[in-house]
Amino acid sequence: MTRPLSTTNPTGETEVLTKVATRVHPQRPSPYKVLIHNDNYTTMEFVIRVLMDVFHKPENEATETMWKVHIEGVGVAGLYPREIAETKMSQARMMAVAHEFPLRFSMEPAEES
Repeated sequence: MTRPLSTTNPTGETEVLTKVATRVHPQRPSPYKVLIHNDNYTTMEFVIRVLMDVFHKPENEATETMWKVHIEGVGVAGLYPREIAETKMSQARMMAVAHEFPLRFSMEPAEES
């Protein structure tokens, strides 16, 4: 939007100034997938607990994800902006270490649609 402003300069002439308002559209952060990897030691129950406690998945969704990890070797725990994905991974790793499980996590950029 432009709005003309007028002012008088030192010589007494009227000058018209134009002020241009610009809108800044913040760019949405790129999403990252937090991946959970299968291993032969971590219990299925513990994987479900991590998905519910750290990634806030409902029990049925956590169970579905756990089965995908168990069968396919890897599954998506969640989709987050990079900093949040890093925090979630860190929280999940700490929970696994505290319970003496070797559960692994990684993250990768998600395809944007």
